[in-house]
Amino acid sequence: MKLPVTVYVHPEQPRSQTVLAWLRDLEADLDLQVVVLDVTQDSTLARRLDGQTPRVEAGRYRLSGEFDRQRLEVTLRAAREGQDFRQQVAQEHGLTLRPDRLPLGDRLMYYISKHFLTGFVIFLGLYVGLPFLAPVLMKAGLTTPATVLYKAYSVTCHQLAFRSWFLFGEQPAYPRAAAHVPGLRTFGEVTGLDENDLWAAREFIGNERLGYKVAFCERDVAIWGAFFLFGLFYWYRKRRGKPLRALRWFWWIAIGWTPIGLDGVSQILSQIPGSPLPYRESTPLLRTLTGFIFGWTTAWFMLPQMDESMEESYRLLLKRLRHVSRARQRS
Repeated sequence: MKLPVTVYVHPEQPRSQTVLAWLRDLEADLDLQVVVLDVTQDSTLARRLDGQTPRVEAGRYRLSGEFDRQRLEVTLRAAREGQDFRQQVAQEHGLTLRPDRLPLGDRLMYYISKHFLTGFVIFLGLYVGLPFLAPVLMKAGLTTPATVLYKAYSVTCHQLAFRSWFLFGEQPAYPRAAAHVPGLRTFGEVTGLDENDLWAAREFIGNERLGYKVAFCERDVAIWGAFFLFGLFYWYRKRRGKPLRALRWFWWIAIGWTPIGLDGVSQILSQIPGSPLPYRESTPLLRTLTGFIFGWTTAWFMLPQMDESMEESYRLLLKRLRHVSRARQRS
């Protein structure tokens, strides 16, 4: 079985052409299957292998930077011996290695990793946008699809009406009296419901006078909205060749977690019966502000790392896919 060898080159580098010439000389002797990948033809490869071309990969061995023909040959012979050993073990156990096949799962992962960032940003846009569609459907009299959306998002959000935004009503929000928001009538005042009845507040969707609540609470709208906006910003920067590095974990905790933790935890602890803390209810503005900061910093911490991992998966699967195609052509 031929030894798969992948070489990443830059066509304008004389050294890349030199390495290709060495591989052509060794191809027949070592029974190589050489796949050449031009990094200038793929933005992901160009970004991942910037300054590393020419780069040769064979089995678990990697060569990049300054190496001579002798080192290349020694590396390829070591990879050749490793493959021969694996093939021998497979035969002893009755297994058949198929270099001309790529499992369906790997093919699926290849396309996911290739289009990950764009797909993820679209998914975030839908995820944060559909909760706003629920009140629009209610206003249009389409209660059945609206109810489906409310039920679906109730799995991930408490949907308490006094902590939610409202559309098409007298006010954008109807907070609890304990929030002390000047200029806004309270939830209990406008609905006649007990503000401590959490189940009733969760079930209350709205009406023609008060409007209809968004299927996400105020804090969740801010968190996921910020995640989506950062995703767009990161996507734009990456398209321009200037991707952001991931936020350091200590800044994520200090800037992202601290404000939302102080706001949310103090509210929860103050509302426990018998709590020594004075009773407090956060305001729509404070929930939105702390949620947005948490969502933005969380996206900054997570998305670049996720994208980097997907880029590496894409590079590895692209290499495998090219070798499978070459093996099929040969057979």
